[in-house]
Amino acid sequence: MQYAKLGRTGLDISPICIGCMGFGDPSRGYPSWSLDEDASRRLIRHALEAGINFFDTANLYSNGSSEEILGRSLKDFAHRENVVIATKISAPMRDGPNSIGLSRKAIMTEVDMSLRRLGTDYIDLYQIHRRDRTTPWEETLEALNDVVKAGKVRYLGASSMMAWEFGKTLYLQKSNGWTRFVSMQDTYNLLDREEEREMHALCIDEGVQTIVYSPLNRGRLARPWGAITARAETEAVYNLGAATADSDKLIVDAVGAIAEERGVGRSMIALAWLRRNPVVAAPIVGALKAEHIDDAVASLSISLTDDEAARLEASYTPRLDHQGVSDPARLRRAAEAATGHSISRLPVRELGKAT
Repeated sequence: MQYAKLGRTGLDISPICIGCMGFGDPSRGYPSWSLDEDASRRLIRHALEAGINFFDTANLYSNGSSEEILGRSLKDFAHRENVVIATKISAPMRDGPNSIGLSRKAIMTEVDMSLRRLGTDYIDLYQIHRRDRTTPWEETLEALNDVVKAGKVRYLGASSMMAWEFGKTLYLQKSNGWTRFVSMQDTYNLLDREEEREMHALCIDEGVQTIVYSPLNRGRLARPWGAITARAETEAVYNLGAATADSDKLIVDAVGAIAEERGVGRSMIALAWLRRNPVVAAPIVGALKAEHIDDAVASLSISLTDDEAARLEASYTPRLDHQGVSDPARLRRAAEAATGHSISRLPVRELGKAT
């Protein structure tokens, strides 16, 4: 495994990050399809044996159970100094006041709770899951700086915001002498390339790299068009691609064609395409099976030609949504117009929730 520095930091990370949303006790909360601890431990160990040292979780996942399982597994299977633990904050964790968001009180409370669940005395990369628009941004940024200065966090990362917001954020951090964000966790894949418009150029200029979630567009790029998984049947967000279905099908078909020509899996082609973009530090692979990890590692040996990349990119159509920050009601109306069906059954929070 070849490791690389994350952005302008000295932090060594593997070019594959294991997403831990699928590790946890489903009885404790979202998601309903997560693996139990025994199955999760096997996958974490398999990833470590493959040379992967980068793991991403969040306090939200299975209401803290994901952090607990990851922490116990890494304690048993790895040396703490060799692994990079990334977790996230902002989602509601309990009933009552101060249980959600990025206020100073919430950050100081939740960082300690994450440390306790992970069984470690520091977090390598502490990321804001979504921006808290009810708290002054300066309050959030200063509190994040303070948890770094307290030794509880090594680096800070952002996620899912507009490029102008991220640019303003980096300016505020620099002008106040606060610890800056070193990474941006965002959606980016062959079916959703909106970050190429502004965010990627900003990140390159600022020396920030992206950590990509949903690199396979929730599995769409890993299977033939129209194939449905158990997860797809249970999550409302899968219905939001209807407006671009025609062009999406052409892209998925192109992935399949190139995979067949090369004799490799579809996911390997989609992940190899991501690596052509230097702003991408690592895709977050949500592994639920050992072969998901194996395919991700195997993708590192694939270099697409310019012609293959052009075939994959030719049919792209811009998205309506952008990083989960578009207006949910507008998204609902657009999806209804595209499908001709009412989707009023979708909870509003499903359309823009943290993933």
